[in-house]
Amino acid sequence: MLGFVGVVACWELACALFGIPDFLLPAPSDIVRGFGEQSRSIWLVNAWATIRVALMGYLAAIVISIPTAVLLASSKLLSRMVYPMIVVVHSTPIVAVAPIIVVTLGASDLPRVVITFLIAFFPIVVTTTAGLLATPEELVELSRSLRADRAREMLHIRLPFALPYIFSALKISTTLSVVGAVVAEFVAAEHGLGYFIQFSTSFFKVNQAFAALMLLVSVSLIFFQLIGAVQRFCAPWSLPRSERR
Repeated sequence: MLGFVGVVACWELACALFGIPDFLLPAPSDIVRGFGEQSRSIWLVNAWATIRVALMGYLAAIVISIPTAVLLASSKLLSRMVYPMIVVVHSTPIVAVAPIIVVTLGASDLPRVVITFLIAFFPIVVTTTAGLLATPEELVELSRSLRADRAREMLHIRLPFALPYIFSALKISTTLSVVGAVVAEFVAAEHGLGYFIQFSTSFFKVNQAFAALMLLVSVSLIFFQLIGAVQRFCAPWSLPRSERR
Protein backbone atom coordinates (compact mmCIF):
# COMPACT_ATOMS: atom_id res chain seq x y z
CA MET A 1 0.00 0.00 0.00
CA LEU A 2 2.80 2.40 0.88
CA GLY A 3 4.50 1.59 -2.40
CA PHE A 4 1.33 2.45 -4.31
CA VAL A 5 1.01 5.77 -2.46
CA GLY A 6 4.65 6.52 -3.24
CA VAL A 7 4.16 5.86 -6.96
CA VAL A 8 1.09 8.13 -7.06
CA ALA A 9 2.99 10.89 -5.21
CA CYS A 10 5.96 10.64 -7.61
CA TRP A 11 3.58 10.67 -10.57
CA GLU A 12 1.87 13.85 -9.31
CA LEU A 13 5.20 15.50 -8.59
CA ALA A 14 6.69 14.59 -11.97
CA CYS A 15 3.69 16.01 -13.86
CA ALA A 16 4.00 19.26 -11.90
CA LEU A 17 7.80 19.62 -12.18
CA PHE A 18 8.12 18.75 -15.87
CA GLY A 19 4.91 20.43 -16.99
CA ILE A 20 3.57 17.34 -18.75
CA PRO A 21 0.42 18.27 -20.72
CA ASP A 22 -2.84 16.73 -19.52
CA PHE A 23 -3.55 15.25 -22.95
CA LEU A 24 -0.31 13.25 -22.78
CA LEU A 25 -0.20 12.11 -19.16
CA PRO A 26 -2.67 13.58 -16.66
CA ALA A 27 -1.64 13.86 -13.04
CA PRO A 28 -3.54 11.75 -10.48
CA SER A 29 -5.37 14.88 -9.33
CA ASP A 30 -6.53 15.48 -12.92
CA ILE A 31 -7.75 11.87 -13.11
CA VAL A 32 -9.78 12.35 -9.94
CA ARG A 33 -11.22 15.51 -11.47
CA GLY A 34 -12.10 13.50 -14.58
CA PHE A 35 -14.59 11.45 -12.54
CA GLY A 36 -16.50 14.64 -11.76
CA GLU A 37 -16.58 15.78 -15.39
CA GLN A 38 -19.17 13.11 -16.18
CA SER A 39 -22.41 12.45 -14.35
CA ARG A 40 -22.76 9.47 -12.06
CA SER A 41 -25.38 7.91 -14.36
CA ILE A 42 -22.94 7.87 -17.29
CA TRP A 43 -20.31 6.11 -15.20
CA LEU A 44 -22.85 3.59 -13.90
CA VAL A 45 -24.25 2.81 -17.36
CA ASN A 46 -20.82 2.25 -18.87
CA ALA A 47 -19.49 0.30 -15.89
CA TRP A 48 -22.53 -1.98 -15.81
CA ALA A 49 -22.28 -2.63 -19.57
CA THR A 50 -18.71 -3.88 -19.12
CA ILE A 51 -19.45 -5.84 -15.93
CA ARG A 52 -22.47 -7.54 -17.53
CA VAL A 53 -20.53 -8.76 -20.57
CA ALA A 54 -17.52 -9.79 -18.47
CA LEU A 55 -19.70 -11.81 -16.09
CA MET A 56 -21.63 -13.55 -18.88
CA GLY A 57 -18.46 -14.49 -20.74
CA TYR A 58 -16.72 -15.57 -17.53
CA LEU A 59 -19.60 -17.76 -16.36
CA ALA A 60 -19.89 -19.31 -19.82
CA ALA A 61 -16.16 -20.09 -19.72
CA ILE A 62 -16.53 -21.82 -16.33
CA VAL A 63 -19.57 -23.84 -17.37
CA ILE A 64 -17.90 -25.10 -20.55
CA SER A 65 -14.22 -25.34 -19.61
CA ILE A 66 -14.45 -27.44 -16.43
CA PRO A 67 -16.53 -30.26 -18.02
CA THR A 68 -14.20 -30.07 -21.03
CA ALA A 69 -11.21 -30.47 -18.72
CA VAL A 70 -12.84 -33.49 -17.09
CA LEU A 71 -13.34 -35.09 -20.50
CA LEU A 72 -9.75 -34.33 -21.54
CA ALA A 73 -8.40 -35.84 -18.31
CA SER A 74 -10.61 -38.92 -18.69
CA SER A 75 -9.63 -39.87 -22.23
CA LYS A 76 -6.18 -39.75 -23.80
CA LEU A 77 -7.69 -40.16 -27.26
CA LEU A 78 -10.05 -37.22 -26.73
CA SER A 79 -7.21 -35.16 -25.31
CA ARG A 80 -5.09 -35.79 -28.40
CA MET A 81 -7.99 -34.83 -30.67
CA VAL A 82 -9.40 -31.78 -28.86
CA TYR A 83 -6.43 -30.23 -27.05
CA PRO A 84 -4.59 -29.17 -30.25
CA MET A 85 -7.75 -27.44 -31.47
CA ILE A 86 -8.04 -25.55 -28.18
CA VAL A 87 -4.41 -24.43 -28.51
CA VAL A 88 -5.00 -23.26 -32.09
CA VAL A 89 -8.05 -21.24 -31.08
CA HIS A 90 -6.15 -19.66 -28.20
CA SER A 91 -3.14 -18.91 -30.40
CA THR A 92 -5.29 -16.89 -32.80
CA PRO A 93 -4.99 -13.16 -31.92
CA ILE A 94 -8.38 -12.26 -30.49
CA VAL A 95 -8.00 -8.63 -31.60
CA ALA A 96 -7.79 -9.83 -35.20
CA VAL A 97 -10.72 -12.21 -34.84
CA ALA A 98 -12.99 -9.82 -32.92
CA PRO A 99 -14.20 -7.83 -35.97
CA ILE A 100 -15.04 -11.09 -37.78
CA ILE A 101 -17.03 -12.31 -34.76
CA VAL A 102 -18.94 -9.02 -34.62
CA VAL A 103 -19.77 -9.17 -38.34
CA THR A 104 -20.86 -12.80 -38.03
CA LEU A 105 -22.94 -12.53 -34.85
CA GLY A 106 -24.19 -8.96 -35.11
CA ALA A 107 -23.84 -5.91 -32.89
CA SER A 108 -25.67 -7.28 -29.82
CA ASP A 109 -24.15 -8.52 -26.56
CA LEU A 110 -23.60 -11.98 -28.06
CA PRO A 111 -20.35 -11.27 -29.96
CA ARG A 112 -18.92 -9.43 -26.96
CA VAL A 113 -19.76 -12.36 -24.70
CA VAL A 114 -18.19 -14.79 -27.20
CA ILE A 115 -14.98 -12.72 -27.34
CA THR A 116 -14.82 -12.61 -23.54
CA PHE A 117 -15.47 -16.35 -23.38
CA LEU A 118 -12.66 -17.13 -25.83
CA ILE A 119 -10.15 -15.18 -23.74
CA ALA A 120 -11.24 -16.59 -20.36
CA PHE A 121 -11.74 -20.20 -21.52
CA PHE A 122 -8.18 -21.34 -22.18
CA PRO A 123 -6.55 -20.80 -18.73
CA ILE A 124 -9.39 -22.60 -16.97
CA VAL A 125 -9.46 -25.67 -19.19
CA VAL A 126 -5.67 -26.06 -19.34
CA THR A 127 -5.02 -25.52 -15.63
CA THR A 128 -7.96 -27.70 -14.56
CA THR A 129 -6.79 -30.51 -16.84
CA ALA A 130 -3.29 -30.25 -15.37
CA GLY A 131 -4.72 -30.41 -11.84
CA LEU A 132 -6.84 -33.46 -12.60
CA LEU A 133 -3.88 -35.29 -14.13
CA ALA A 134 -1.59 -34.32 -11.24
CA THR A 135 -3.57 -36.42 -8.77
CA PRO A 136 -1.16 -38.80 -7.00
CA GLU A 137 -1.36 -42.30 -8.43
CA GLU A 138 -1.57 -43.87 -4.97
CA LEU A 139 -4.88 -42.07 -4.37
CA VAL A 140 -6.21 -43.24 -7.72
CA GLU A 141 -5.09 -46.82 -7.04
CA LEU A 142 -6.68 -46.71 -3.59
CA SER A 143 -10.02 -45.63 -5.05
CA ARG A 144 -9.84 -48.40 -7.65
CA SER A 145 -9.01 -50.98 -5.00
CA LEU A 146 -12.24 -49.93 -3.28
CA ARG A 147 -14.04 -50.56 -6.57
CA ALA A 148 -14.87 -46.93 -7.22
CA ASP A 149 -15.98 -46.34 -10.80
CA ARG A 150 -14.52 -43.63 -13.06
CA ALA A 151 -17.25 -41.12 -12.18
CA ARG A 152 -16.67 -41.46 -8.42
CA GLU A 153 -12.92 -41.38 -8.91
CA MET A 154 -13.27 -38.09 -10.79
CA LEU A 155 -15.76 -36.60 -8.35
CA HIS A 156 -14.23 -37.67 -5.03
CA ILE A 157 -10.52 -37.94 -5.82
CA ARG A 158 -9.39 -35.96 -8.83
CA LEU A 159 -11.64 -32.90 -8.59
CA PRO A 160 -10.95 -32.22 -4.88
CA PHE A 161 -7.22 -32.58 -5.50
CA ALA A 162 -7.46 -30.19 -8.49
CA LEU A 163 -9.33 -27.45 -6.59
CA PRO A 164 -6.20 -25.34 -5.93
CA TYR A 165 -5.47 -25.47 -9.68
CA ILE A 166 -9.08 -24.63 -10.53
CA PHE A 167 -9.26 -21.62 -8.23
CA SER A 168 -5.92 -20.34 -9.51
CA ALA A 169 -7.28 -20.52 -13.04
CA LEU A 170 -10.52 -18.82 -12.00
CA LYS A 171 -8.57 -15.96 -10.46
CA ILE A 172 -6.53 -15.50 -13.64
CA SER A 173 -9.61 -15.63 -15.83
CA THR A 174 -11.45 -12.97 -13.81
CA THR A 175 -9.02 -10.33 -15.03
CA LEU A 176 -8.98 -11.81 -18.53
CA SER A 177 -12.77 -11.61 -18.71
CA VAL A 178 -12.59 -7.86 -18.12
CA VAL A 179 -9.89 -7.61 -20.80
CA GLY A 180 -12.11 -9.55 -23.20
CA ALA A 181 -15.08 -7.28 -22.54
CA VAL A 182 -12.96 -4.18 -23.20
CA VAL A 183 -11.48 -5.62 -26.41
CA ALA A 184 -15.01 -6.37 -27.62
CA GLU A 185 -16.10 -2.83 -26.79
CA PHE A 186 -13.21 -1.41 -28.79
CA VAL A 187 -14.58 -3.25 -31.84
CA ALA A 188 -18.32 -2.62 -31.56
CA ALA A 189 -20.23 -1.12 -28.65
CA GLU A 190 -22.35 1.85 -27.72
CA HIS A 191 -21.73 1.59 -23.98
CA GLY A 192 -19.02 0.25 -21.74
CA LEU A 193 -15.80 1.44 -20.15
CA GLY A 194 -13.78 0.30 -23.17
CA TYR A 195 -16.04 2.31 -25.45
CA PHE A 196 -15.79 5.26 -23.05
CA ILE A 197 -11.97 5.13 -23.13
CA GLN A 198 -11.97 5.09 -26.92
CA PHE A 199 -14.47 7.95 -27.06
CA SER A 200 -12.57 10.05 -24.49
CA THR A 201 -9.17 9.67 -26.13
CA SER A 202 -10.61 10.64 -29.54
CA PHE A 203 -11.47 14.02 -27.99
CA PHE A 204 -8.18 14.19 -26.03
CA LYS A 205 -9.98 13.88 -22.69
CA VAL A 206 -7.22 11.65 -21.43
CA ASN A 207 -7.97 12.29 -17.76
CA GLN A 208 -11.45 10.79 -18.24
CA ALA A 209 -9.94 7.83 -20.10
CA PHE A 210 -7.60 7.23 -17.15
CA ALA A 211 -10.57 7.52 -14.78
CA ALA A 212 -12.34 4.79 -16.76
CA LEU A 213 -9.15 2.74 -16.63
CA MET A 214 -9.11 3.07 -12.84
CA LEU A 215 -12.67 1.76 -12.77
CA LEU A 216 -11.64 -1.22 -14.90
CA VAL A 217 -8.78 -2.00 -12.53
CA SER A 218 -11.18 -1.75 -9.59
CA VAL A 219 -13.65 -4.14 -11.26
CA SER A 220 -10.85 -6.66 -11.93
CA LEU A 221 -9.66 -6.47 -8.34
CA ILE A 222 -13.19 -6.93 -7.00
CA PHE A 223 -13.71 -9.99 -9.22
CA PHE A 224 -10.37 -11.40 -8.04
CA GLN A 225 -11.21 -10.85 -4.38
CA LEU A 226 -14.66 -12.42 -4.81
CA ILE A 227 -13.14 -15.62 -6.18
CA GLY A 228 -10.69 -15.63 -3.29
CA ALA A 229 -13.58 -15.22 -0.83
CA VAL A 230 -15.44 -18.13 -2.44
CA GLN A 231 -12.34 -20.29 -2.12
CA ARG A 232 -11.85 -19.36 1.55
CA PHE A 233 -15.51 -20.10 2.30
CA CYS A 234 -16.05 -23.27 0.23
CA ALA A 235 -12.63 -24.91 0.18
CA PRO A 236 -10.27 -23.32 2.72
CA TRP A 237 -8.09 -26.43 2.73
CA SER A 238 -7.16 -25.71 -0.91
CA LEU A 239 -5.40 -22.49 0.12
CA PRO A 240 -1.69 -22.32 1.01
CA ARG A 241 -1.15 -22.66 4.74
CA SER A 242 -0.06 -19.01 5.00
CA GLU A 243 -3.45 -17.85 3.67
CA ARG A 244 -5.66 -20.04 5.82
CA ARG A 245 -7.55 -18.49 8.71
